[in-house]
Parts: sequence; structure tokens; C-alpha cells
Amino acid sequence: MAQLTADTLPKLLAERAALHPDAVALREKEYGIWQRVTWRDYLAHVRRACMGLTALGLRAGDKVAILSENRREWLYAELASMAAGGVGVGVYPTSPSNEVQYVLAHSGATIVVAEDQEQVDKILEVGDRLPDVRHVVVPETKGLRRYRDPRLLSWEELESRGAKLDAEHPGRFEEMVAATRPDDVAFFIYTSGTTGFPKGAMISHRNVLGQARAAAEATGITGADSVVSYLPLCHVAEQIFSVHLPLHLGMTVNFAEGIRTIQEDLREIAPTVFLGVPRIWEKMQAGIQVKIQETGPLRRRIFTSALARGRRLTATRLSGKRPGLLDRALSGLDHLLVRRALQNFVGLRRTRATFSAAAAISPEVLLFFHALGIPVREGYGMTECTGFSFVQRDGDVRLGTVGRPIPGLEFRLAEDGELLKRGETVFLGYYRDEKATAEVLEGGWLHTGDVAELDPDGHLRIVDRKKAIFVTSGGKNVSPSLVENALKVSPYVKEAVVLGEGEKFVAALLQIDFENVGQWATERKLAYTNFRSLTALPEVIELVTAEVDRANQGLAPVEQVRKFRLLEKELDHDDNEVTATMKVRRKTIYEKFAPLIREIYQ
Repeated sequence: MAQLTADTLPKLLAERAALHPDAVALREKEYGIWQRVTWRDYLAHVRRACMGLTALGLRAGDKVAILSENRREWLYAELASMAAGGVGVGVYPTSPSNEVQYVLAHSGATIVVAEDQEQVDKILEVGDRLPDVRHVVVPETKGLRRYRDPRLLSWEELESRGAKLDAEHPGRFEEMVAATRPDDVAFFIYTSGTTGFPKGAMISHRNVLGQARAAAEATGITGADSVVSYLPLCHVAEQIFSVHLPLHLGMTVNFAEGIRTIQEDLREIAPTVFLGVPRIWEKMQAGIQVKIQETGPLRRRIFTSALARGRRLTATRLSGKRPGLLDRALSGLDHLLVRRALQNFVGLRRTRATFSAAAAISPEVLLFFHALGIPVREGYGMTECTGFSFVQRDGDVRLGTVGRPIPGLEFRLAEDGELLKRGETVFLGYYRDEKATAEVLEGGWLHTGDVAELDPDGHLRIVDRKKAIFVTSGGKNVSPSLVENALKVSPYVKEAVVLGEGEKFVAALLQIDFENVGQWATERKLAYTNFRSLTALPEVIELVTAEVDRANQGLAPVEQVRKFRLLEKELDHDDNEVTATMKVRRKTIYEKFAPLIREIYQ
């Protein structure tokens, strides 16, 4: 691979396009047909969009917000704003209008790229409270013909204006790109806001390129790889795999049709690299388990035996030992009879590097996939460190840990166990929040807020958030995420919120997986009409009780769930119960379900 010398993302795109102009950079499905975008085309779109934004009045330091599902225009808009000296601001497309308003107002965005009518409506609903927004660019204009807001224009119009300005001022685009600097703010990533308002983390080009170099070395990903883009691009994890690494390495990005179709998209795309958040892996595991339950007794026995052998083989390999000849022969047979079909079922047969990140995941879930021949490696990072900080290396996996630090990162554990980090990937600070910036970067170290432990071999284990760990009335410390992950291994439990601060025992509020539990109830001819009536069935309560008992077997006595209650509704982003990334807002849950919690402890 040729050595690239660029020190900002727009410069990197220009170098990549010059080096491999005809190689495929992006693929996206339109009307059932995969459309390819070469690196030359990629740069041309960014060029026209950049000049278009300039024609609309964008100046250095201005903010361009992007409110859209993953698509090519997301990347074009972000890189175009950077090339013009502006700052990209991602907004979760699932956010209700009040959250959209907060991010746009806080960032001071002057131009918004809104994907379609749904996203445009959110902006217009709060438009009178967004005086800074001068233009709204829309890639999909269907349904907007009768809209008369003068700020609206199509993506085609943006690029058309850009092409015209480019023709009038040849060389201006190159001048703007050349003027970008490594320490310029490239984009804002707003934190999930589990404990308050989201904060805008300022990420520089130096942060991004440092992360790309370190992540490539630590993960072993190369330019020959391909990845599927489906997690929100306003999240730092997807930025790494859809923007940073592809620009650095030249790998191909495939846009999934949507999060709901990810399973089908994976089968069709068959990527070689895949990043899944814990909920994706849990859902995949549940899907396999439910599908196996639908088969006959013989197939279930074959699967159970193959899984058991796979677990034993994984344990042998992870301990550094070489499996015996008989074990390897049986493993080959299991691959032909079981594993290959299941790998095809989840769309990961061609993957050579799979990762779980963004939140803690149960080691049992990871062991399940290792046993199926999909060796998922866990990583740990955060927005404030531009993504990965620790990741398990290929051939050096310790389940229950997040591996070793990426190259160039320093870390240490404070007296109370809090993980502190510093290095090139640590962000510049929070936008318009000097107090929070000073607190998180106190003493020159990034204070993560996570309590961690280091094993004798140098692998890091994340215990939990400092604020989340609670003490029972008996004086025992409990990590809620450890218990919650054990509960969510069940295909019938979608979400768990563990309780017990100052109480005599640990309890939990559980949300069932409506699809899986509904199917289970239907097979047994149990009548229900909606989510609430399903949770009220005595048989469902018995089913979940058995799953809780199973989870308790792997927990210490103080961690075991003694009582639980089923939530009668699904936790919802619109109700402020979870964030856009589906992280539970504990404070909201404790307040909203206070009567239910009191009932448990009475």
C-alpha cells in the first residue's frame, strides 16, 4: 500500500482518489440494483457539494448539521463541510424534533442536510426556534412539492450550484482543501446524554488520522476489506468503519438499506469486516436460538452437540493450547453440518474480522459466536477518544476483557479504579462547555468515568460506569451492567435495568423481546393482543422466571436477582427512556417506574 501523507480528511480523500481513481469506494442499492461509486466519483461529489455549500454562504468555522440515515450524501456532506473549513455535526435520524432542535441550536448550525420529508418536518416544526439555520438541503424530495419554505433546496440543486461556482473559480476547491489544518475541528459528535443534555465533543483531523492509523494496526484491517455501514453515522464507532478507515486504507463501504433489514443486507453484501454493538449480537444470537427451536428434534440435537464441542474447542484455543486431531476432525464435520449454514444465515460467512463495541457485552454471547466459528473480538472506546482505545488482537483474546491499548495510547488506573487515558486520539474538548472540558481533561488525562481492572497478562476489563456501581444495604458493591448482560443473554429478554442501591437484595425491571416471546406464545396457542397483554400471561412470567434463574447460576450470590417485574411497555426514545443509541436513561427509569420499584421492595 502506498504511503499517504495527508494530514486532514479532505486531503486524504484527494490523495486516495489520485492513487486509485477507478477503485470502488462506495456501494449503495437503488431500486434493487447496487450502484458503485469510485474514488474519483467520491471526490467529484464532495467537490461539487463543497462549492455548493460555499455558494450558500458557508465560511470557515460554520457548522453543517446532517440529519439522515446512512447514505452516500451523508459522507459527501461531512467531507464537503470539512473541505470548506466548516464543521460537520451529526444528528440521530431517530431523534424527535425537540432533540433535533437542541443539537442544531447548541451547535449553531447554519446549514442542515435533512434526508427526506420526515426529517424536514422535524426542522420546520421547531423552525422558529432555529434562527441560525439558513438553508435545508434535501437528498430525497419526495412529498415536498407543495412545501414553500424558502430555505429548502434539493441535493441536486446544491451540487449544481457548486459545479457552477467551481467553473467560475477554478482552483478554489484545491485552495480550500490545502488550507485545512490537522488541529482544525473536523466534526462534532454529540454524546448520548444518558445523564443530561448531550455534549458536543470536538474531534480534530489529528484525532481522526491518529485513530485510523492505530485502529488499522490493532485490528489488522486492510484496504482489501469491505464493510457494511448501518449504525448511525453520528456515532463515533460508525465513523471509524465508514469514514476514517476507508479513507486511510481504501476499503469499500456498502450502505445497508436500513437497521431493520441488516440481516438480509449482510447475507447479500457478505462483508469481510463487521462491527456490531452488543444489541446486534444479542439479537443475532436470539434469532439463531429461536430458529433452532423451530427445527425437529434431530436437528436440535445436532446443533446442541456442535455448539458444545465448539465451546470446548474455543476454550482450548483461548487458553493457548492446540486442539487434538480428533477435535479438529469433529470441528470440520460440525462446520459442514452446522456452522456454515448458520454463518450464512447471519450473513457473516466471509468475515475475517468481527468486533463488538460501544457498550459492555456478556462473555457468554461472545463464547456463543466463537463456538460457531465467528470469533468476535471486543473493543472499548468512547467519543472523547475518537473511538477505539482498547481492542482484542487476533489470536490474543480473553473473554470478559477489552484487550490491550491501541498503539500510541497511554493509560493508568486512578486510586478509585477509574481509567485515565491520554494520547493523540483524545478530543479537543466539549463545545461551549469549558467547565465539563476542564473536569474531563483534568491534569492532562482524559477521565473516562469507567472503573476498570487489569489482568496479569495486560488485558483490561471494564467493571462499569463509576456512577452506575451501587452499594447494597449489606455494604456489597454491585456492577449493574454485569448482571444486566447476564440477563440479556436470554432470547426472551430484550432489556434489563438492575436495582438495589441501599437495598437488601438485587432486583430488576425486565423488558421482554416482543417478537421472540410473541412467537413462543403463539406456538403454545396462548392468546394475547398487544405487548401489555403478553407480559401479563402467567406462562410468560414463568418463562422469564426460568431465564432469570438460569442467569443467576453464573452470578455471585450478592449479584443474583431475587425479584423482578416485567415492564408493560417497550422502552422508547420518544419517551426519553433510552438514548438514540438505545442506552437506558437510568434516572428517567427510576423516576417513571418508581411505584413499580416500591412494590418490589415492599
